Amino acid sequence: MDRVLTRKGEATRARIVEGAAEVLRERGVVPTTLDDIRIHTATSKGQLFHYFPDGKEQLLLAVAEFEANRVLDDQEPHLSGLTSWEAWDRWRDVVVERYRRQGESCPLGSLVLQVGRSTPGARAVVLGLLRTWEAALATGIRAMQEQGRLPASLDIDQSAAALLAGIQGGVTIMLSTGESRHLEAALDTGIARLRALDPSSP
Repeated sequence: MDRVLTRKGEATRARIVEGAAEVLRERGVVPTTLDDIRIHTATSKGQLFHYFPDGKEQLLLAVAEFEANRVLDDQEPHLSGLTSWEAWDRWRDVVVERYRRQGESCPLGSLVLQVGRSTPGARAVVLGLLRTWEAALATGIRAMQEQGRLPASLDIDQSAAALLAGIQGGVTIMLSTGESRHLEAALDTGIARLRALDPSSP
């Protein structure tokens, strides 16, 4: 939104977005109407359009951003603390468990698909998520490098990109099959590849 909201306005908008996310997760994007969201969040029609004047598409984009942030928040504090191999293993377990809980549906993917993958807003949400996630992985790899646990010659950005690509591939297969073994294999192989470069690792 371009308008500046008061603290109360920001809280109200956040409440609507979070409530809308709950409805969309439960019912799905396509059958859910603005009236469903309005009733669930105890919001008047005027209030809803005050915060989302462009209607459902604008609200869906806000919920997509909420879901993207949730992907990262669910990995904390582990994603921000990748400073030992034990920490990497804990983060790995959290990621696998997160997607197991999510099951065979992807709220973010459904939202982006409904809005339109090629629309600037939807693309920005996905790119923002992937860039932030990749940067966090790069920070963890750099931390290990600075400790002397990884060689200085290691391409940090490429390693982070490869690890994230493996996760996304594993998640995609999991959404199709309901099986987490491909996601686990991608994480285990990616971390093992890094760990094998550690001169002090057994």
